[in-house]
Amino acid sequence: MIVPIALTDTAPITYDITIDRLPNLTFDTKVVIVTNPTVAGYHLERLLAHITATQLEVVSIPDGEQYKTLATVEGILNALFEYKLDRKSLLIAFGGGVIGDMTGFTASLYQRGIDFIQIPTTLLSQVDASVGGKTGVNNAYGKNLVGAFYQPKAVYIDPAFLQTLPPREFAAGIAEIVKMAVMFDREYFTFLGNADFGDEAILKEVIRRSVELKAWVVNQDEKEAGIRAVLNYGHTFGHVIENETNYTTYLHGEAVAIGMVMANALAVELGLFSVEEAERVEGLLTRVGLPTTYAIADVDSFYEHFFLDKKSARGSIKFILPDGMGGHTIVSDSDASVVKKVLRQFGASQ
Repeated sequence: MIVPIALTDTAPITYDITIDRLPNLTFDTKVVIVTNPTVAGYHLERLLAHITATQLEVVSIPDGEQYKTLATVEGILNALFEYKLDRKSLLIAFGGGVIGDMTGFTASLYQRGIDFIQIPTTLLSQVDASVGGKTGVNNAYGKNLVGAFYQPKAVYIDPAFLQTLPPREFAAGIAEIVKMAVMFDREYFTFLGNADFGDEAILKEVIRRSVELKAWVVNQDEKEAGIRAVLNYGHTFGHVIENETNYTTYLHGEAVAIGMVMANALAVELGLFSVEEAERVEGLLTRVGLPTTYAIADVDSFYEHFFLDKKSARGSIKFILPDGMGGHTIVSDSDASVVKKVLRQFGASQ
């Protein structure tokens, strides 16, 4: 099936997200595949059998969020110069969200911008990270604080790549699926509550519905000036958790899962979400094997980290919160004492 992206506000950009078996791809130019040893070990041979190009090269970078840095991007750029890529050349992001973010960012930089396509191999990247053109890297101050909005030319989602995905990585992808359902679609959340994610047909339906939701949002708001910011539900809290743990303790989806629980607790405190709704979300996250607790060692320090979030502006923290199941709101004037009261629920002594 095809899910179209059509961005018209800032530029007439269109491309297709294809959810199906990977097709044969032919390129009349130089192509570089960016991947990591784990993905390459499982799937690179299959990918190479589907690609024809004037020149085809592979750049492998270390596997892990801790390598999502400017230093790694510079290494990829150096390889592209060694292979003498020109402005007509193409990059292929072949891996999860880290690979996709860094490949897209590299493509935006090389000779001021060359084309790239996404072939995501994790559930998280298939339903979320590969769609919409967010690219970037982390630094000492936080997650994805250096980057660009840079759209791919195409996205090819093949659920068969998920067959080798470890259970923990699979569950991390479900966190992003739950995020979209809670924010936008009450009926979809109910469907997820009873879904057997191990059933191939159900999984493909989940991918389809999640990609359609993401595309619907991105088509309205490419650069996160409005509704797209809602997709950061759970991320404001989750990014602080990732930063505090040096991106080594939790997968991104795991941190987002905990972040959603924290955001829900704030929404309950503000009267936007019922305790029963919050428990339903936490129950689904727990059922699929995601963490839902985190011991905050220093509430004041955790709170100060919010101000480094990209969604904060003019000294005000923006919290993306559920407003009833399937609804959303952006709260930017929460009293610090109220937020810290909620954070203390997750204190180290709990």
